Amino acid sequence: MKTGIHPKYFQVTVTCSTCGNTFVTGSTSKELRVDTCSNCHPFFTGKQKFLAADGRIDKFNKRYSIEQK
Repeated sequence: MKTGIHPKYFQVTVTCSTCGNTFVTGSTSKELRVDTCSNCHPFFTGKQKFLAADGRIDKFNKRYSIEQK
């Protein structure tokens, strides 16, 4: 690696603003704050709902006059 052209790399603590969870990682920033983390994100907690997809399917079926059995 060339000297003097790479950013400094720090060991930082990431803080979640939603649940307050903290974990350590590497970054070029000295401090990181995130909106959601894997502890509180619906996809990772299993609480994700797929309501938006149902509406799109119904809209498609109505548009093309597809009857459900």
